[in-house]
Amino acid sequence: MKTDIFLKKIINLMFISVLLLSAIQVRGAILDTNTTSSITNNVQVLQTTAGYYPNVTVGYVVATVIKTFLGLLGVIFVVLIVIAGFKWMTAEGDEEKIKKATATISNAAIGLIIVIAAYAITYFVFKSLPMGQTISGTSG
Repeated sequence: MKTDIFLKKIINLMFISVLLLSAIQVRGAILDTNTTSSITNNVQVLQTTAGYYPNVTVGYVVATVIKTFLGLLGVIFVVLIVIAGFKWMTAEGDEEKIKKATATISNAAIGLIIVIAAYAITYFVFKSLPMGQTISGTSG
C-alpha cells in the first residue's frame, strides 16, 4: 500500500517535471530574434541609465585617474610659471625678488620633468599590462 502511494508520487512528480521542461522549451522557442534583440537593447539602456558600463575595466579607471592627476599637475606647472614670470616682471630690479622668481621657475621646470617622467612610466606600465590599456584609455 505504501509502495503504491510512493510510486504514484514519483510518477506525478515526473509528469509535472516533464510539463515544466516542455513549457520552458516552448517559451524559449516563442522568443524570436526581434524579441531577443529588443530585450538586449532594453538591458543596455537600463545599464547606461544606471551608470553601469560593462566595458569599463579597473585598468581603464586607474588610467583615467592617473591621466587626470597628471593633467592637473601640468596645470599647476603653468600657473607656477605665470606667477613666477609676473613676480620677475614686477621685481623692478630687486635682486632678491628676481632670485625668488628664478627659483620658482627652476623648481617648476624640475617638477615638469618629474611629471613627464611619471607619465612616461605609467604609459609604459599600462601598455605592458595584459589588458593593453594605455594612459589615454584606448586599447593598444
